[in-house]
Amino acid sequence: MIRTENLTKKFDSYTALKDISCTIQDGCIYGMVGSNGAGKSTFLRILSGVYKADGGRALLDGAPIYENPQAKGQIVFVPDELYYINGASMERMATLYASLYPSFDRSRYKTLAGELGLDLKKNLNTFSKGMRRQAITILALAVRPKYIFFDETFDGMDPVVRSYIKKLICQDVLDRGAAAIITSHSLRELEDTCDQLALLHRGGLVLESDIQNLKTSQFKIQIAFQEAYDRQKFDGLDLVHFSKYGSVANLIVRGDREETLNKLRAMQPVLLEALPLTLEEVFTYEMEALGYTFHLEEDAVSPPTPSRKVQ
Repeated sequence: MIRTENLTKKFDSYTALKDISCTIQDGCIYGMVGSNGAGKSTFLRILSGVYKADGGRALLDGAPIYENPQAKGQIVFVPDELYYINGASMERMATLYASLYPSFDRSRYKTLAGELGLDLKKNLNTFSKGMRRQAITILALAVRPKYIFFDETFDGMDPVVRSYIKKLICQDVLDRGAAAIITSHSLRELEDTCDQLALLHRGGLVLESDIQNLKTSQFKIQIAFQEAYDRQKFDGLDLVHFSKYGSVANLIVRGDREETLNKLRAMQPVLLEALPLTLEEVFTYEMEALGYTFHLEEDAVSPPTPSRKVQ
């Protein structure tokens, strides 16, 4: 189990992470999304023991990670900016991985590389961006680590390979009880893979939830009335968002779906329709409710408030 407690990291006067507290259980695929500069890569580098936190703690099975070889031996990190020895082939990198990780499985490494059609003896510099990412991901999975961290792992991969890599990650988590953390800019990339999702913004963890709860705890309503009305008409509902175009209003409501619809039917609307929300919409409206925006012209917003879990 991975646990962070008030994790904070600064680079000179810039605060990359601020008071991040979360728990990632074994057997979980934990997705983390956020804008550029949100702190995702910094978070993974601290969990990998690359960076030392300036405040708080990062613990693996109750033990600190930084300068702890035993903890690091259970972790593999695939960064956004891939590392490999200049001029090395996959075979040379496999030798390096095997020297660092006794658990490195050469048979699995060769099988996975063969399934993707990667040349083990070819210089990695001659690979395309997507092929290099495939190669390093395969090397990482061949370690069979207990904890594996992927920073923008699917960037540059075609849809078929992306689906294949996701399947491999899920198999590791299910078969071995491993835990994976995957960061991405795209919720669509994560929603069919992850058990939990977290939203990082300006160094703060502003939202964290089980993915199923997140998808079912909110819904969209389109409603219209013959008479004039405004947001106050829906006092008593837990509104995350309200907008009105002409006589039709769009509501994002948190709560029991049927109970909400019964209340709205009693108001005798001329139009009433409940629609599902995508995860991207859920996170967008949650950010709006928290007072955040990704619009460039509104960059000067207040620092993140403490994170909360969606029940």
